This record gives sequence, structure tokens and C-alpha cells, in this order.
Amino acid sequence: MLLVRSHHLLLHRHHHTARLSPRLHRLLLRHPPPLPRAASAASRLRPPRMSSASSSNASSPAPSPPPPVVPKSKIRFCPSCGSPTKLAIPDGDEKMRAVCSSCGRVHYENPKMVVGCLVEHDNKVLLCRRKIEPAYGLWTLPAGYLEVGESAAEGASRETLEEACADVEILSPFAQLDIPLIGQSYIIFRARLKTPNFSPGPESLECALFTLDDIPFDSLAFSSIIVTLRMYLEDVKSGNIKFHYCTINKRIGTGASDLRSFDIDNHLAV
Repeated sequence: MLLVRSHHLLLHRHHHTARLSPRLHRLLLRHPPPLPRAASAASRLRPPRMSSASSSNASSPAPSPPPPVVPKSKIRFCPSCGSPTKLAIPDGDEKMRAVCSSCGRVHYENPKMVVGCLVEHDNKVLLCRRKIEPAYGLWTLPAGYLEVGESAAEGASRETLEEACADVEILSPFAQLDIPLIGQSYIIFRARLKTPNFSPGPESLECALFTLDDIPFDSLAFSSIIVTLRMYLEDVKSGNIKFHYCTINKRIGTGASDLRSFDIDNHLAV
């Protein structure tokens, strides 16, 4: 219920809308600044403003915007009958879909939901060092894919138990981070340890509590974890923990843990 209420606030309280605060902006740029990103879709579609000196060329057509990047379907065979699929735009649709060449069934691909916990204990946060790929050996918050039959909070608690052998109590949702290019949406919850016990699970090399000043930002596993911890660091230092939403724009061809591989849009905090 708390998560739904937070999303309602994000969608309807536009006066809370804000871009990254100066402090968070500085924290995210502690490492070398990201490469210049392409112009947004809105700016690409906006016709160029003509100056008086170029009015004689007003009849020249504006350059066409580049086509949007459309991820290719990974569904090569029909889950229903096993026949090969083909890419086609179904009647009444506007996107390419995987359509069975035999039974004609249309197969849709939806984003994956990732859930995890930002565990607080004695003014420290719990991190796990990954024992699996991708990002083997790097630090992350305990998190993983949500499973059918569980709520986001239940999934976050389960992942924390699996990766850090830690029994936690969920306190509140902290962040939702959408990563459209790779089809993932993260929900991270603030949580606390029910007991001070934790240890590496099968997918972790080690687990440790870090003070905010000692968080290993140069060795974090994913852009989502980097952004979450930067936001949390700013909130704690300001004395005001908020709920955050943002879009993480990954750059094609960059690694999952590359500090130059992403930037942030649509940051909301309530």
C-alpha cells in the first residue's frame, strides 16, 4: 500500500517534480563526466529555429530525425507450438512483435522487475560482493528478479536472505529506477536487520557493512546500485529521506558497471 501511495504521489504531485539536486549532481560526477549523450527525442523532433539570415532557405526541408532504437525480439520459437517466429506488426498494433509462423500467436516481451533492499544498521549499509556473473567480484545491494506469487517487498526480503543470509524488516520503499534499454525496472526498499547476523549466501563472495564515507563507488556492480546509493547518501546528509523515481538511460555498447555508461532523466523525489 505504501508503494502504491508513493507512486500516486509521483504521478499527481507535479509541484514536487525536480531534476537532480546540485549536491546529487556533484556526487554523480565525482568520476569523469559521462560522454555527451544524444539529443532527447523531444529535441530531435522539434523543428530548428530559423534566423532572419537564413529566411531565404526557409523552403529547405529539415533533416529527418534518426529512427528510434527498437530492441529486437529474443523469442525465436513459439512457446505454444514450437514453430519459428517472425517479426511483424500485428493488426491494430504499431510495433514489431514476435509472431508464430504457424499458429499466428503474438508473443509480447515485458520488462523484468528487480527488487532489493538497502539495509541500514548502525549508520552503515549492507553490501554483497558478487560471486556470479555479470559483475563478478563487484559490490551490490542484495537484489534480484521478482518471482511469480510474491509481492515486491517479499521478493526484496527473500533476495536479501539468499544473498546475505540476513533476516530483515522492510521499512519503506526508497527508489524505483527504470532502465528502458535493457527492459528492467528496479524497486529498492529501505530495510533494517532483525538481528545483527549476516553472512555470504551462495551468490556472494562476502558481505560487509559500510559507512557512507566508505562505500566503494569505484567497485559497484550496476548503474542502478550506483544511482540508489548516491541518492541515499545525499538524503542522509540532508537529514531528509525521500522516495525517488528516475529513468536510467544506458548507452548502447557500454558495460553494466561502466561509470560512463549512463545518465539520469526524470528524477522525482517526494
